[in-house]
Amino acid sequence: MAKKSGKKQQAGGTPATVALTAAGMDHTVHAYEHDPAHPSYGEEAAEAMGVSPDRVFKTLVADVDGALTVAVVPVSGSLDLKALATAVGGKRAAMADPVLAERTTGYVRGGISPLGQRKRLRTVLDDSAAAHTTICVSAGRRGLEVELSPGDLAKLTDAVLAPIGRG
Repeated sequence: MAKKSGKKQQAGGTPATVALTAAGMDHTVHAYEHDPAHPSYGEEAAEAMGVSPDRVFKTLVADVDGALTVAVVPVSGSLDLKALATAVGGKRAAMADPVLAERTTGYVRGGISPLGQRKRLRTVLDDSAAAHTTICVSAGRRGLEVELSPGDLAKLTDAVLAPIGRG
């Protein structure tokens, strides 16, 4: 696979949308006006797009036995850290330091995308995604989401599907 450079982005593109376009994956980009006062980035996205929160997934970065790992779970629930550790063969998981997560992925908190990260991290997608034809994840900045099939997301990120979300 050819390395994708953020420098070749089209105006308004992000590394996530560039990666999707380069891979030829069907996707739809949804932009909305981000409200910095909203208490939840994911719930704000669902409301702004008029999409059920169980179809909008948040990207969280955790530390599993010393290795950063991406967890993609519905915004309507939370991450089960023990289940995440189990899914990748680890023993303990904790949320990663936000500054380290931003530096490693190349994205800011609230805009971290599972796609087009600066350093590719192992990724686990909550298995509830398989119940939907398409899901939405961050496209790499606050106020920008990308809708794609869960299968395409898993393929592009080499994600493992596992029950890591809690309702």
